[in-house]
Amino acid sequence: MNVKHFMEDRLLVFEITEELDHHHVEMIRRRADYEIQRFMPKRVVFDFNRVVFMDSAGIGLVIGRYKTVTSLGGKFEMRNVKGNLRRVFEMSGILKMIPMIEDDAKEKIS
Repeated sequence: MNVKHFMEDRLLVFEITEELDHHHVEMIRRRADYEIQRFMPKRVVFDFNRVVFMDSAGIGLVIGRYKTVTSLGGKFEMRNVKGNLRRVFEMSGILKMIPMIEDDAKEKIS
């Protein structure tokens, strides 16, 4: 499990890879919360381009970070949500409250 992040102009992007299950979510949650508190970004983006599996723990991770970011006055968005992952988010109702953005080359992690 590897999570990369970068901060630029009050934009904090997390690129999540592989699996979002109970085992991996706890590590991502701690790291994301730390970086959000550290940088106080205006916008946080979770990039799901390389996620191959997600269970309910992943849904909890997204909802929790959404609440944290919005309570601090920021915006939370998801990027590259495709296939089965998109269906999971649709069924959970998350797509009604959290915006999805398409891949933007300017914000990619190098």
